[in-house]
Amino acid sequence: MSNIDRADWHYGGNYPEDLPSENAGTHIGMYLAWIVHQNLGSDELVEMGGDTCKLVLERAVTGRDLLFKELDEKFFDRLLNEEARAFTAAYYETNDYVNDYDRVLGGNLASLYEVEDTWQNYDKIARVIDERFAEWRARR
Repeated sequence: MSNIDRADWHYGGNYPEDLPSENAGTHIGMYLAWIVHQNLGSDELVEMGGDTCKLVLERAVTGRDLLFKELDEKFFDRLLNEEARAFTAAYYETNDYVNDYDRVLGGNLASLYEVEDTWQNYDKIARVIDERFAEWRARR
């Protein structure tokens, strides 16, 4: 199992002291929610995520909730199907995702960790991920 991102990697350093630790996982959670909504998760994600995965689909909880409640704050490769692993390697792991996240949601925030974990923000970044995914698929 190879970690792609973990909320605890973001604690300390430049992490704002006044923010709850959950904010370190907002960007991960939004990407996970996109994975769930695109049906790109593995059987392991469905198994580990259980009912929380279903609640993400229903938009009753966020991807960050899934990350913290069911996945021990860790986003790892076995949560993704083969296509999603390849896309994630090309997009998320190259920092293209965080650059899009900053451009779309960062605005005038002092830190990307201040992005609110809302479905409205998810919808904004999901549109961009959709575009990147379509472009990536077209190049394959």
